[in-house]
Amino acid sequence: MPASTLVSGFITTLVGVVSSAAIVFEAARTLGASPAEISSWIFALGIGIGVVSIALSLRTRAPIVLAWSTPGAALLAASGHGLSMPEAVGAFLLAAVLALLVGATGLFERAVNLIPPAIAAALLGGVLLRFGLDLFTTMREQFALVAAMLAGYLLAKRFVPRYAVLVALVLGVAGTALAGTLRAGDVDLALATPVWTWPEFSVHSVVGIAIPLFVITMTSQNLPGVVTLRAHGYTTPISPVLSWTGLANALLAPLGCFGINLAAITAALAMGEEAHEDPAQRYKAAITSGALYLLIAVFGATLASLIAAFPAALIAALAGIGLLDTIGGSLAKATSEAEGRTAALIAFLVTASGITAFGIASVFWGLVAGVVAHLITRR
Repeated sequence: MPASTLVSGFITTLVGVVSSAAIVFEAARTLGASPAEISSWIFALGIGIGVVSIALSLRTRAPIVLAWSTPGAALLAASGHGLSMPEAVGAFLLAAVLALLVGATGLFERAVNLIPPAIAAALLGGVLLRFGLDLFTTMREQFALVAAMLAGYLLAKRFVPRYAVLVALVLGVAGTALAGTLRAGDVDLALATPVWTWPEFSVHSVVGIAIPLFVITMTSQNLPGVVTLRAHGYTTPISPVLSWTGLANALLAPLGCFGINLAAITAALAMGEEAHEDPAQRYKAAITSGALYLLIAVFGATLASLIAAFPAALIAALAGIGLLDTIGGSLAKATSEAEGRTAALIAFLVTASGITAFGIASVFWGLVAGVVAHLITRR
């Protein structure tokens, strides 16, 4: 397996975990989880993501990248007060069953396949735009580090394009190590311990957690995840993916698996040319990411100290650099045809705006706005 593929899988996992794990910890603490239960959550999420990512990527030969539901974790952190852990597990289980049913019926996939390709590309560009902007906003605090990473990436892009992101990563780690902001010595290795919790159901857990968790995971994670696959040319059937993720989530819910789904943003890191020049070989980057999630599952209790070792500027810069080509490609595809350009631009701007309504993320409203504009303006 080429080094560029391994690096893409590593960066996919690194960015996904470091950028959102703190929210997962906060959600668990809101529900009164003990340290052992928090470790169990990471174990269950890592096992589910790792096993399903590897199995589906091997089966479909497409980069099926999974992640935990970051919006779902934010929902739990904001609305989980007063909820017992058994009630929370009941909500996890119900949301997983709903996802399984949606996958089995094929309703979600049929709806997604109606999205015009230009609008799908615009949605992806809008979702990823913030990461491109963050690459440069971090320069206000860490100019030398980010500028060195970007310069190294551009030079490598000229001479060794397949290893451009790897060069940026090496320069970033070396720069933070020299500056004393890389705290690798603080990492404490400890194995995860699964903790089983029997589910309970209540009106609060069903109405306040389960149904919103299902809705925001489908609209804020699975929808842009499908868009990412389609924008990169992968026509993998989505219904089986949703069915398997829903089944895995249901089986692991008693251990703390609150929501696994198609990755949206980090998936793009495993689908670009940096992963492999041949699109048919990029599934190996998803397998690498899945294997790393299995490793995270085993050492779940280590995750907090591992995250603290990496400066936020390094992660933000690495994500932005890794997504530059994907953002550019999305915008080019979205605006390639003059007739659909206005609708695609509206979809892009609404998605990039970050607007939310009724707890539903901007990518859904960008889709609605783009499709409405498409129907009005098309000839």
